[in-house]
Amino acid sequence: MARYKWIWRAGIWLAAGLLLWLVVRSVPLREVGRLLADLHGWQLGVLVLLNGLVLLVLNGRWWALLRGLGYQLPFAALLGHRLAAFGVSYFTPGPHFGGEPVQVLLLERQHGVPRSVAIAAVSLDKTVELLLNFGFLAFGVLLVLQTGLLGEVVEGQTAVWTLLLLLPPALYLWLIWRGRRPVSWLLWAVKWQKWYTAVADSEAQMNALCQQNPGALLGAVALSALGWALMIAEFYAMVSFLGAPLTLAQLIALLTAARVAYLLPLPGGLGTLEASQVWALELMGFNPAIGLSLSLLIRLRDVSLGLLGLWWMGQRLKVVWIRP
Repeated sequence: MARYKWIWRAGIWLAAGLLLWLVVRSVPLREVGRLLADLHGWQLGVLVLLNGLVLLVLNGRWWALLRGLGYQLPFAALLGHRLAAFGVSYFTPGPHFGGEPVQVLLLERQHGVPRSVAIAAVSLDKTVELLLNFGFLAFGVLLVLQTGLLGEVVEGQTAVWTLLLLLPPALYLWLIWRGRRPVSWLLWAVKWQKWYTAVADSEAQMNALCQQNPGALLGAVALSALGWALMIAEFYAMVSFLGAPLTLAQLIALLTAARVAYLLPLPGGLGTLEASQVWALELMGFNPAIGLSLSLLIRLRDVSLGLLGLWWMGQRLKVVWIRP
């Protein structure tokens, strides 16, 4: 079993490296260097500011949900915990998941939040995030089909599958709002008693939030929408600073390609992100070097945040571990 796991991991990194090599060899690196060198300090400052606003808004969603559940925790500490979860998810092969247990662990050990409440807050936060993310992807894919911006690369079946991605988070949120406990019921049906009690308690917390404090959930959805608006603004700023005057439709298509790249089972979308940006811009008639330059900016931002998050997690868990 361990040998097959090693082969799987090696295959993932080999695929990522091969895809990245194919992208890099098709783009003049000297042009990429020139584009990045031409960026001004104030432009980098704008990008840092916009990304900071995105982080604050998305962290505010989690903070609001916890407050709705009766736990008003330090905003700055939650931001560190969120970055820790991002770091684990980013460097883990897969569709950008894996850091959620870290959020639960840090809430429980650092702030004494009961596990059922911590799971409830993280689950609601992730559900709202997925609902808005998949909603944007569905809109982006339909826009690409309508405008033909990426030619025949995106087909009608892609739109159908993207719309289907909306169903699980939307259905789950609706059932929770109606006072149901779908995951608990499923665990009971398959007789997974080990997990049933913890999940049932967490879904009971979610039911209570929706019934007693629905404004917290609606506020979380509103904050997600604001976060998406800021992410689009940040993405527009990056592309504009690199010299690509995209229309709104082109911008959304390019951002959709980037988000889809992160869903593929490669760590941090390595190779898939670069390929999506280079080839999408080339299909739109722009210099592919802009796509690789854009990918490097995104990569620099995300790796920096991911490493900061892993450092934060190490510091927090070390403090917890040495406590008597």
